[in-house]
Amino acid sequence: MSATAIDYIELDSENLGASRTFFTTAFGWRFTDYGPDYAGIEDAKLDGGISQAEGARKLPLVILYTSDLDAAEAAVRAAGGEIVREQFDFPGGRRFHFREPGGNELAVWSERRPGA
Repeated sequence: MSATAIDYIELDSENLGASRTFFTTAFGWRFTDYGPDYAGIEDAKLDGGISQAEGARKLPLVILYTSDLDAAEAAVRAAGGEIVREQFDFPGGRRFHFREPGGNELAVWSERRPGA
């Protein structure tokens, strides 16, 4: 059997339009509309999509990579994201968690800076 890789990530959103605006502003992602309740994510290096939540949202934790954690945090804040866990060290790097306007919690990580 061949290895199985992550091929697609799908998020639910309480406000699809606000989620699209946030991800475009904070990370430069583009979207392709597939009807009024679904937008495919483009330019995120891994395919995925956001669907309008029906009932309770599912809660995946998607972790994004950046080479500049401080700049990513500033972009998240400027785009209207809420930091829900401040930057912290973990084996291999640092990361923070945030909530985007549609209600999804994500994280951003980076390697530790030399000497940090």
